Amino acid sequence: MELGGRILWAFLSGPGRRGGTRGWPFSSWQPHLPLAGSLNATELVSHWTAIFEKRGIPEAQASSEYIVAHVLGAKTFQSLRPVLCTQPLTPRQLQCVQELSSLRLQRMPVQYILGEWDFQGLCLKMAPPVFIPRPETEELVEWVLEEVVRSPCVVGAQGGPLILEVGCGSGAIALSLLSQLPQSRVIAVDKGEAAICLTQENAQRLQLLDRIRIVPLDVTLEGSWTHLMSWGPVDLVVSNPPYIFHQDMEQLAPEIRSYEDPLALDGGAKGMDIITQILALAPSLLKDSGSIFLEVDPRHPELVGSWLQSRPDLSLDLVAVRRDFCGRQTCPANDSGERMKEEEVSSPRIDTVVTPREVL
Repeated sequence: MELGGRILWAFLSGPGRRGGTRGWPFSSWQPHLPLAGSLNATELVSHWTAIFEKRGIPEAQASSEYIVAHVLGAKTFQSLRPVLCTQPLTPRQLQCVQELSSLRLQRMPVQYILGEWDFQGLCLKMAPPVFIPRPETEELVEWVLEEVVRSPCVVGAQGGPLILEVGCGSGAIALSLLSQLPQSRVIAVDKGEAAICLTQENAQRLQLLDRIRIVPLDVTLEGSWTHLMSWGPVDLVVSNPPYIFHQDMEQLAPEIRSYEDPLALDGGAKGMDIITQILALAPSLLKDSGSIFLEVDPRHPELVGSWLQSRPDLSLDLVAVRRDFCGRQTCPANDSGERMKEEEVSSPRIDTVVTPREVL
């Protein structure tokens, strides 16, 4: 697909990963653990899986496998050396597994318990309350990479695109793009001090500090982007902004509701508060051939399209929508105002193209 003029790309993430239902109440209950030396890794996973299931902990087996593997020095249980699966754990290892599992019983996300998580092949440090990157966002990164390769016009002064990420969180999007686009540069902004510090730390760990500017910035403040203009117009704006409808916040799983920063989730009454801020401010920083990639709620394409029509001065056009890997998508109207046929959007990970307005 050609990138002509300023355009907007939207990536849809269904509510399943961010949403959820209420689980069991938090508890400091400590289950009995068999005597040290009596359990190997496989038995210990079974032991804690049964406890997690009894207490209604989501993904009980995966949680216990990650915790046991982490204590034994591996990323996944499947990657453990066979001997580690069959030999008894030491008293210290058993104690560590119990401590971490107790945190999971309090519904702390596994990513925070382990203190790290992989995203696009990068091992990133994780710490509450900074937003945890989801698998859907990896697809957003892949889509951006596809368009950069496909569109030779997306090239900055140094031979690669200059990318602005709004709401960098742990740095997952920015750092994965930097790692896969060797000549790219990124300006990463976030209003949260914890997010700024975590992105800085992850960039340093990955030796990418020389190509990223990490800036504390609140996009809702008037004139907040003015000082970014000295770094030149950007080729791409990428963001996984807060997009949860405010009335849906109470329906989020305890892991999300009690540990992650609500400011990284709550998008206001219609989930559009930060999305519209990005759209309103981006043209002042975006090249004429630039693009905006957003991860949004399935209900947003129609709302975004209507909002853009009410702001013709921005010269932004919604041109494509891609469903997440779960296959959830809201079908936008085409240029005749009719709904697209179901068969046109029934396959997962398909681009749904909305004919752009002609920019005068």
